[in-house]
Amino acid sequence: MNIIIIEDEKPAARLLQRKVEKLGLTVNTLLHSVEEAIQWFNANTHPDLIFLDIQLSDGLSFEIFEKIDIKSAVIFTTAYDEYALRAFKLNSIDYLLKPIDEDDLETAVTKFKSQFQKSLVTGLDFEAIKKMLVNPIDRQFKKRFTIKMGQQLKMINIEEVECFYSENKGTYLHTLDNRDYLLDNTLEQLETEIDHDAFYRVSRKFIIPMKAIKEIQLHSNSRLKVILPTYKDDEVIVARERVNEFKEWLG
Repeated sequence: MNIIIIEDEKPAARLLQRKVEKLGLTVNTLLHSVEEAIQWFNANTHPDLIFLDIQLSDGLSFEIFEKIDIKSAVIFTTAYDEYALRAFKLNSIDYLLKPIDEDDLETAVTKFKSQFQKSLVTGLDFEAIKKMLVNPIDRQFKKRFTIKMGQQLKMINIEEVECFYSENKGTYLHTLDNRDYLLDNTLEQLETEIDHDAFYRVSRKFIIPMKAIKEIQLHSNSRLKVILPTYKDDEVIVARERVNEFKEWLG
């Protein structure tokens, strides 16, 4: 299995290499610029997997794919905005938001291993992703959810949602009138369907809407605790690595 890392900063590339190799993969090559990557791809067999930073020292990494026809699987490592993240989630193995969480990295690597073993090829539309990155466009977000309840279907509007949460391998929708409904979606799928201006994933377990935030409290280890109107089954904690972005999202 041939794996490369294309990362702007050399220390960051070496750190990611150590983390990846802890998970049982061997990183063969570290690259740091568009020009260097193009030269490497022209002279070498393309890898099975690329860890790809978006902003390289001499431009956006999309320029590589404009000049080289690459079919490798890609895991993005990025600090870019929500529009790019939605595109990456739909078109790549995964994205890792910097600073990279080790659990998220393990999940992405596991997903890649599964696809690699099944010999699946990930088709990437880099031109479409680039357009979304450079010039984000309006899109239609999910406005309601259809819930199966026995032999009946119940419609829940997005305005009724107090939070989404995962529990015991299931994903649930909790409403403002204090009811819980099991969804077919995962939280990762929901992230690609909902408006990121209105909703934020505060942790691996919770996605919350801004309008449902009743109170925000300081919590241990530089984290934040969010109080919601009716959900009381568990503490809603903003993960430490997401606190700064969460504050920016609040405006």
